Amino acid sequence: MSFQVAIFYLFAAILLSSAAMVVTIRNPVKAALFLVLAFVTAAGLWILLEAEFLAIVLVLVYVGAVMVLFLFVVMMIDVNLAALREGFVRYLPLGAIVALIMVVEMSVALGPRRFGLARVPAPAPLGSHYDNTRVLGKLLYTVYVYPFELAAVILLVAIIAAIALAMRRRPGTKYQDAGRQVDVTAQARLRIIKMPSEPKA
Repeated sequence: MSFQVAIFYLFAAILLSSAAMVVTIRNPVKAALFLVLAFVTAAGLWILLEAEFLAIVLVLVYVGAVMVLFLFVVMMIDVNLAALREGFVRYLPLGAIVALIMVVEMSVALGPRRFGLARVPAPAPLGSHYDNTRVLGKLLYTVYVYPFELAAVILLVAIIAAIALAMRRRPGTKYQDAGRQVDVTAQARLRIIKMPSEPKA
């Protein structure tokens, strides 16, 4: 076994164990930290595959931005851990069945027989002149331009839906109307009422 293969198996084991901890641990902050570990380990696997650009993007975008946002949100909201523990035990059989179905589907759809990876020899190592960022850009904006634009539209719809769900008006909640506050005049702010004085006892 070569050194590169040993590193691959080490990173794969860390990735699988950290991903399992993400979905099984009960503390949401620790789950987010294990997800950060999974992202960093996946970036290491990308580097082993000579896809340095994807590895850097994974670390900068997901670890540096998305997971920091997740950690802030998780630490700022009041998460009821007791309710999470009750729901975990109740939905564990259904979740295990769904996970097993997903594993079977992924093994059938992404297996080596499906794509013929078992018959393909290992690619030759690329030289220092090879630029995978340029090759990735050409593939995305020429061959896969329509799926790339479709994914962008789906993400845009998801962003709009998330904003609409977060900004929906709830009954009983008081809101400030900035337009009405700006249009208020001095006469509307102060009202003088004349009241007769009380007679002295």
